[in-house]
Amino acid sequence: MYELRLMCPESRVEPLSEALDALDALSVSVEDADAQTDAEQALFGEPGMPPPKDGWQRSRVLALFHEREQAQEALQLLEAQDFFAGCEILGIQLVPEQDWVRLTQSQFAPVDITPDFWIVPSWHEPPAQARVVIRLDPGLAFGTGTHPTTRMCLRWISRHCTDSGLTRVLDYGCGSGILAIGAAKFGAAEIDAVDIDPAAVESTLLNAQVNHVTLRAGLPEVVSGEYQTVLANILATPLKVLAPLLWSRVAPGGNLVLAGILERQADELKAAYAPYCALTVSDSEDGWILMTAER
Repeated sequence: MYELRLMCPESRVEPLSEALDALDALSVSVEDADAQTDAEQALFGEPGMPPPKDGWQRSRVLALFHEREQAQEALQLLEAQDFFAGCEILGIQLVPEQDWVRLTQSQFAPVDITPDFWIVPSWHEPPAQARVVIRLDPGLAFGTGTHPTTRMCLRWISRHCTDSGLTRVLDYGCGSGILAIGAAKFGAAEIDAVDIDPAAVESTLLNAQVNHVTLRAGLPEVVSGEYQTVLANILATPLKVLAPLLWSRVAPGGNLVLAGILERQADELKAAYAPYCALTVSDSEDGWILMTAER
């Protein structure tokens, strides 16, 4: 395969990407040319924030083609277009043949949540010290155990199962289902895992089957009654919107566990939940915090 490499301003990213797609590029990707420098830009915000832009001020556009001749022909056609003004040709280079599956797998190693609680991809053997193991491969849904928010939620689950056990659990915004599966591994008797994304629901069901645990997964409409533990690892803005709904599902004596929150967002979460409960920071990792409340 051959990679056509171009540099373009933000305003040219969308027309250039669409043109490359129309020219039968195998794939088109966009990178920040200033990544890892002081000029690096963060484009992707939270729900309720302005939508992300199509590209960066200096965007590197990479397109893959089967043959060098295809890449060269595409480049000649692009150079003739008005929207190519301001774009720069970085070149065409051969992409070496690689075992992409093995390369991808090598990036995901077992993740320790506690010394004896591990998340292990299917192509690895569990570490000798692992007493509780969740088998989980990277997929379309969020939650592989590597992100601090997921790790903090799983740590909370492991501690509170030891302290008081888990009975009825709700994982709201389940993604891959990792929190629901974690609750099942630590003995939760009844688990509902819900998400607004049908792909996440499907991923949760598949991952539950792989891990030999029983849970109910579906869209938020399946939620019913109260739960001893309500887990929501989403983002700060939707957590604020969901405050009355999530708190209403916490049974007397139960716990609300919230993640996806940056340290600087603690006060705004406390204010959003103040009419219902007093949130406290229970854990922190790499600038992220876990907030909890007991009913």
